[in-house]
Amino acid sequence: MAQRDRVMRMSVEQPLWRALAGYRVLAMIYAVGLFAAAHDGFTRPWLAVAYFAVLGVWTLATLPKVASAAACTKPFLAVDLVLALTGILLTPVTDAVQRVHDGGPTLPSIWTAGSVLAFAVKGGWRWAALASTLVAVANLVERGSPARDTVHNVVLVWVASIAIGYVVEVARASERTLARALEIEAATRERERLARDIHDSVLQVLAMVQRRGAVIGGEAAELGRLAGEQEVALRTLVSGGLVPVSRASEDTARGAVVRTVEEDGPEEDGPEDDGPVDLRSLLAPHAGSRVGLAEPGAPVTLAPDAAREVAAAVGAALDNVRRHAGEQARAWILVEDEPDEVIVTVRDDGPGIPEGRLAQAEGEGRLGVALSIRGRLRDLGGSAEVISVPGQGTEVELRVPRRRQETNDPRGKAEQR
Repeated sequence: MAQRDRVMRMSVEQPLWRALAGYRVLAMIYAVGLFAAAHDGFTRPWLAVAYFAVLGVWTLATLPKVASAAACTKPFLAVDLVLALTGILLTPVTDAVQRVHDGGPTLPSIWTAGSVLAFAVKGGWRWAALASTLVAVANLVERGSPARDTVHNVVLVWVASIAIGYVVEVARASERTLARALEIEAATRERERLARDIHDSVLQVLAMVQRRGAVIGGEAAELGRLAGEQEVALRTLVSGGLVPVSRASEDTARGAVVRTVEEDGPEEDGPEDDGPVDLRSLLAPHAGSRVGLAEPGAPVTLAPDAAREVAAAVGAALDNVRRHAGEQARAWILVEDEPDEVIVTVRDDGPGIPEGRLAQAEGEGRLGVALSIRGRLRDLGGSAEVISVPGQGTEVELRVPRRRQETNDPRGKAEQR
């Protein structure tokens, strides 16, 4: 199957930028409203009107700048803070001295906090501390003395901005950790898929060559020995460490980047591949003189990917029957179509599996049951149970939930991995 890289971008701070944009607009309207309610008391109202005109145009024109961390550049932050500081220092020039002395609001009022919060969201608590300190100095200069209400407002902005900046830094670190975990999970799933494919093809061929070579003898025995060595080496490779995760440099200004690998459907599949598939048609080729198939009279429909994976798991179970129970062993496939799930059972009349043999095989890198059967069903949100009694054969029960397949999301997660 063809594959394609899927890049997802995660940003836990994006809602903060949207909230900041809304806050700036509302704070600008509030500041204008305060001025309109008390404009008669201003000594130079025309200067205040000019400032509010600039403030209004700047706030609306720069809304795209506070849409994301990438758009919110350092020059913009500097100009934005200068505009807020200018408004604070213009207050005693435009307003009555008594109002300033009594603790009246500055021209930008709470709009200044939006400028400081932009520093916090963009650069964390250190940037927030710098901006809030400059605002604190401007407020003290505007008031002329460190009055209690001025100090209270200054400390409130200072603590709030630093706290928000720290939270943003923690959120970014958590975001990067989550992105790394999702990428590792995707790499692990891709390794398991490759291991299943290799087990279903290359490893089985090598094992067959080893067995036939030992039977024939001579030069074929040496060929079989080499095939056995390559089988062991390949099993060790596919059951080894994780697939290396891409470390390509990415611009993470808009959030952490997660790379996953997705499979495209087979090229020969047409538009009909989007519809449900009758599982019976995929299991029918397994039926034969030594394999019986019992199925419902009505179609057993599953999503295309789910049906193919279940059929492949059944094929892997039958391969295990031929390998471990012998070519003359008989097997039976039973398909049950339940309202909430589809159950496929593969049973044989072989000698059964000794207790602990599956765990031992998995430790040796023989991943037929672990990946080709259980791994496939786990990826579909289902389960695979192996029941075996020595001398009484083996039964493999595969369960695939219907509700999960109807979501058209084989993993059942928002990846948004």
